[in-house]
Amino acid sequence: MAKSRVKMRDHGAESSLYWRRAVIAFMGIVVLMGILVANLYHLQIVEHQIYQTRSNDNRIKVLPIAPTRGLIYDRNGTLLAENRPIYSLEITPEQVQDLDKTVDDLIALLDLDPDVKHRFMTEVHRQRRFTPVVLVNRLDENQVARFSIDQHKYPGAAIEAYLKRFYPYRDTFTHVIGYVARINDKDVARLKEDNKLANYASTRDIGKLGVERYYEDILHGQTGYQEVEVNNRGRVIRTLKYQPPIPGTDIYLNVDVALQQKAQKLMANRRGAAVIMTPKDGKILALISSPSYDPNLFVHGISGPEYRDLLNNPDRPLINRASQGIYAPASTVKPMLAVMGLNEGAFTPNTRYFGGPFFQIPNTKRKFRDWRRWGHGWMDVYRAIEISADTFFYDLAYKVGIDNINDYMTRFGFGQFSGIDLHEEANGTMPSREWKKSRHKQPWYQGDTISVGIGQGYWTATPLQLARAATILVDHGETIHPRLLHGIGSTNGMIPMPISKGEPITLKQDSYWNVALTGMHRVVNGREGTARRAFADTPYTAAGKSGTAQVFSLAENQQYNSAALKEHLRDNALFIGFAPYENPEVVVSVVLENAGGGSSNAAPVARSLLDLYMVPELLQTPDDQEPSDE
Repeated sequence: MAKSRVKMRDHGAESSLYWRRAVIAFMGIVVLMGILVANLYHLQIVEHQIYQTRSNDNRIKVLPIAPTRGLIYDRNGTLLAENRPIYSLEITPEQVQDLDKTVDDLIALLDLDPDVKHRFMTEVHRQRRFTPVVLVNRLDENQVARFSIDQHKYPGAAIEAYLKRFYPYRDTFTHVIGYVARINDKDVARLKEDNKLANYASTRDIGKLGVERYYEDILHGQTGYQEVEVNNRGRVIRTLKYQPPIPGTDIYLNVDVALQQKAQKLMANRRGAAVIMTPKDGKILALISSPSYDPNLFVHGISGPEYRDLLNNPDRPLINRASQGIYAPASTVKPMLAVMGLNEGAFTPNTRYFGGPFFQIPNTKRKFRDWRRWGHGWMDVYRAIEISADTFFYDLAYKVGIDNINDYMTRFGFGQFSGIDLHEEANGTMPSREWKKSRHKQPWYQGDTISVGIGQGYWTATPLQLARAATILVDHGETIHPRLLHGIGSTNGMIPMPISKGEPITLKQDSYWNVALTGMHRVVNGREGTARRAFADTPYTAAGKSGTAQVFSLAENQQYNSAALKEHLRDNALFIGFAPYENPEVVVSVVLENAGGGSSNAAPVARSLLDLYMVPELLQTPDDQEPSDE
């Protein structure tokens, strides 16, 4: 059997193969090491800032700190809106050995609703154990005292205080100041749109109505923050940086507490509004909408039943009647219409006009009746204003036409926003041909003009617009915007706000203003003046104009009988006035819903309001509501 041959190993080939493999492996290692080094360079050098920021984000938290809201004062420095401490009881679960027993004991100690335990335990399971959880908000003084005595028995439980808005005068200034309430989704959307959301990171409440809303940016302040270091569980280890918040700025209003309280008392148990302002600078001294409501209900979150009671109240207390109430101005606008008639040459101060029981457009059958069934006889413009003769102003409206009426009365502020520092304002309606065509899809008729000539028909206005129109009248055409803000607080005292003016009304003769003002003087002081009884024996000389506005139309031969009508169908009573006549210092407007005649109902209220301003001793009587501590 032949033996197999044993092959000799080729050491040269093996050596060559080994070195080739070694070189390839080494190159692979070099490439991989290069990739590793490049990646390390990219992470450590190129993207160092990014990863350092991410690391800090995990290690450092920025906690916002809410600013203290600015206070609100009246013109004399009386506090109208303040920040009061609210006490809440908080428990940190990880510091309590027996949480169930501790909660039960605290509920018994503080006489709390047993349902708070369920809400508390639900919240505990949502939070980390080192995070304090509120057991109850708004502890009263007795509860705070009881807990403070036994606090040593409840480790992990503590009372924390935070500030909440409070309105000591309750319903007296609601429609002026408004209120703050919890921020909702609409507020968040609005803040986002205005790029202000970041400044509300730790703020719970925001101004909802009135001055609180209008001057929100001033009152709120600037949010502060603190940078804290936390561990991997989110527990704060230390504070790295603290930036204190900038408190909101205090503001001062033109309103006067004593005057507002007295005015509110005069309007009690009535539906209506009253405005008191100074004609030279447009300062609102008092603004009353009756009935009102307590704004403190909204600060802590109003309950469903309470809100429904306000919402469904037939007297509608939620509406600011002074700036949102829409009423036919009636005869209160006759002095303004008289100025227009004089300037347009429709008559002169000496023109004589015979006022019968009704007015008819030529070649028509419809009769526009005067408020006096047998008419007023011969008169001039002075007597027409004094006795409020409808036929005189029917004829005036027919002569000048709706286009002129709209032009002049718009300049008196009707159909326009007054410029007051409130968002809650209606502009009313100053009708025109275009307005009717757009609103009612109908052409304008001459009969529409006649009704507008006595402040009826499509014409509507707010009590605030009536007051502003009266100031334009007494200022001979100067148009001052009404203003609630008196000044802004600063380290150097109060910074007063400048007067805000509009385009003045210029007439062909300045004496035309005096014709209308003389007529208003005769309304109060004349032998036939419609308000002479209401203003009898005043220690000053006043002037004004009453108005009675129908809230529904009478048939051709129908007689008005208030006793036979439901209350909501009765006439509205209106009055505008000013004093003293020689150098007007104050203007008032009053509207009383469904009260009847303006001269017999609104004029006495206006007289009392003027008395309060002109006779300061009347404001010193101590029978007004004191600010509440509750």
